[in-house]
Amino acid sequence: MNIPNLLTVFRIFLVPVIIWLIIDGEMQFAFICFLCAGITDALDGYLAKNFGWQTVLGAYLDPIADKVLLVSIYVVLGLFSHLPVWLVIAVVSRDILIIGAFVLSWMLNRAVAVQPLLVSKANTACQILLAAMVLAELGFSPGLQPLIPFMIWTTGVLTILSAAAYLVVWLQHMASYEEPSPVRERTYAKTRRRGRGKAGTAQP
Repeated sequence: MNIPNLLTVFRIFLVPVIIWLIIDGEMQFAFICFLCAGITDALDGYLAKNFGWQTVLGAYLDPIADKVLLVSIYVVLGLFSHLPVWLVIAVVSRDILIIGAFVLSWMLNRAVAVQPLLVSKANTACQILLAAMVLAELGFSPGLQPLIPFMIWTTGVLTILSAAAYLVVWLQHMASYEEPSPVRERTYAKTRRRGRGKAGTAQP
C-alpha cells in the first residue's frame, strides 16, 4: 500500500472521530479534523498523479472515503438541526441512486466506467464547502451565517442536477449497450481455428 492509499485510509479513520466530536459538541476540533481530511484528500490525489502512484485500489478507495466522510457528516449535522432534513435526504439519496445504478449495471454484465462529471465535481466542492462553513460557524463563529442559506440551496440544486446527470448517462449506457452477437462469436471462433490450422501446417 503506497502513500496516497495510506492517506485515504487515514481519512476514513478520521470519519468516526469527526462524528464523535460533533456529537460531543466539540465543533472546533471537528472543524480542524475535517480540514485535515480535506488536506489529505488533496494531497493523496497530487501524489498519485505526479509520482505515478495511481492504483486500482486507490481509484475505488478515494471516492468511497469521500462519500463516507460527507454523508456521515451531513447525516449528523442534520440530526442536530444544523442542516435542513431535505438537503440531507437529497445528498444521501443521490449517492444511493448512483451506487445502486452502478451495482445493477455490473450485475447485468453492463458495467459502466466511473467518470466524474463536471456538475458532480461542482456538487462535491459545494458539499465540502458547506460542511466546512457550518462547522467553522459552530466552532469559531466567524460570521458566516448569512452565507450558509445560499450555500444550502446551491448545494441542494447541484446535488439534484448531479443525480439527474448521472441517471441520464447511465440510461444512455444501458440503452446503447450491445450484447456480443452469437453469429459474430461463431465467425470469430472459426476464423481463429482456421488461423491456427494454417499456422500448424506451415513448414519452414
